Amino acid sequence: MEKLDLQTPNFTDENIKKLAALFPNCVTESRDDKGRVKKAIDFDLLKQELTENIVDGPRERYQINWPGKRESLTTANTPINKTLRPCREESVDFDTTQNLYIEGDNLEALKLLQESYLGKVKMIYIDPPYNTGKDFVYKDNFAVSKAEYELDSEQRDKDGRRLVANPDSNGRYHSDWLSMMYPRLKLARNLLKKDGVIFISIDDGEQANVKKLCDEIFGEQNFQANVAWQKRYTRSNNTVDFTTVVEHIIVYSKSSKFIVNLLPRSEEADARYTNTDKDKRGVWKGASFLNPATPSQRPNLCYPIENPNTGQITHPTTNAWRRSKEEYERLAGENRLYWGIDGSQPVPSVKMFLFEARGLTPVNFWEHGYAGNTDQGTAELQNLLGSKVFDNPKPSKLIYRCLEHGTNKNDITLDFFAGSGTTAHAVMQLNVEDNGNRKFIMVQLPEPCDEKSEAFKADYKTIAEISKDRIRRAGQKIKADHADKEGIESLEIGFRVLKVANSNMNDVYYAPDDVNQDSLKFMEKNIKDDRTAEDLLFHVLLDWGLDLSAKIVKEEIQGKVVYFLNDDDLAACFDDGVNEALVKALAKRKVMRVVFKDTGFAKDEIKDNVEQIFKQLSPETEVRAI
Repeated sequence: MEKLDLQTPNFTDENIKKLAALFPNCVTESRDDKGRVKKAIDFDLLKQELTENIVDGPRERYQINWPGKRESLTTANTPINKTLRPCREESVDFDTTQNLYIEGDNLEALKLLQESYLGKVKMIYIDPPYNTGKDFVYKDNFAVSKAEYELDSEQRDKDGRRLVANPDSNGRYHSDWLSMMYPRLKLARNLLKKDGVIFISIDDGEQANVKKLCDEIFGEQNFQANVAWQKRYTRSNNTVDFTTVVEHIIVYSKSSKFIVNLLPRSEEADARYTNTDKDKRGVWKGASFLNPATPSQRPNLCYPIENPNTGQITHPTTNAWRRSKEEYERLAGENRLYWGIDGSQPVPSVKMFLFEARGLTPVNFWEHGYAGNTDQGTAELQNLLGSKVFDNPKPSKLIYRCLEHGTNKNDITLDFFAGSGTTAHAVMQLNVEDNGNRKFIMVQLPEPCDEKSEAFKADYKTIAEISKDRIRRAGQKIKADHADKEGIESLEIGFRVLKVANSNMNDVYYAPDDVNQDSLKFMEKNIKDDRTAEDLLFHVLLDWGLDLSAKIVKEEIQGKVVYFLNDDDLAACFDDGVNEALVKALAKRKVMRVVFKDTGFAKDEIKDNVEQIFKQLSPETEVRAI
């Protein structure tokens, strides 16, 4: 019986597989640091395949670079031995909710989500820590020290002598910040659907670097907008130079398949439509028939047109026509050309009817009345939690607008810098207003609150505690505010709390080559003593890439506890003393997957016969052990 490996994907191996599919002649073999043979790519051969398109050596090229970039890329690709442990007591509607709240480092969380949510997230919104020159909470192991930065960037030589007269000390913080963001954005892209989109809130300090990072990770052709959000509506005369009243929201799509959702039409926009000729098709407005291009620039759009009322023939002079001759004839045949009140205009306008009009396209300036402001964000959170426990929370109205433009009613939204939980609040608010069923995945580090802060005084020990409490209260308030709405009882306001933790398995499970005499006592028990059956269940869901929010039902069969996921996606039993009767009972259920604890069988011969039993009774079932 095969064992689940219970590790996050190794993206280097995945990339080698992709290259091997494109260039099989470039695949070779090498040995790792333990002497084991593994597949590798012969870069000399790969260069020959791509000779005309390779930039090699010191030649100039267009790119963004910084000390630590290579290490950050390696970190993004390196697998981790981590898991997610369920926490029922901090969850809301644990058994039925489809929302997730993951507490832990977001780099590790993003790696753990790679299998279960690969290509499934429609929209990502993040509000990462702005780079103010202070140390980051997210101190990844590749962040460089000041001394290392100065050496790598050649500001100092190996003996410590300064190589430039006046180095920019802020450069170190740009490098640290970029190294923090790069692997997270790279992993986040994997989770987006093909028509997915990411919204990134950022200030002036790093907005240019964010755009360059996203050009590299998402492709500059997938840049959608740099939205200016009016976070303040008054100036401050205390500032020395310019008062900052806007922040940026950088928007990138996963691919060209993304289509932004349009805004509902407004009364102001519809008021531009009239019906001066009493057309039976309703109100309309005229669109110009003139092209901005000249006749010499668009000769294919130059032909004579005749006013049917006066017989006057007009040739294009300064401007070419906007429509082709075939299109002109079609419009004329459908009575869509308007020749003026008295019918004598030499050039017509085209009737655009309101009943055919599309919604309004979004613009890249969101004023505070449309998308909220920082004062509203602070007041909103304070009203929910009773005091100012979080600095500068985004207003839910801002993320509500992102959701309007980026999601449909059944989509998944991810926020891996969850902060005070505004994104979850906005998801629930939009769902109640348009009867949607959007789901959220929130990720937040349990960053400790300062003991002198209002949050600590209000008994919040971490930012994650603030966030979870805000979501609980926001959900309750939304339901109370819409108590008279039909179907309000089915509004999804729960969330399943999962916490990033070290593996459920003892270290020997992952490194059998390192076993020595002292560690042999752990061989009999490969699972840590403090782990529950539900801990193991979620570890299995991660490894098999199954939905972490799926319905879980617990049954007792042959005296043993068995967990069923979505009825027949998975059956899992982690009890000891598994006998043949239980194995046959599960085989008769004909589920897609079954998993047992490797040491859980009553006898060795039962373990040996498991696969044969399933081959006879349910040959389609995939059987594994941990």
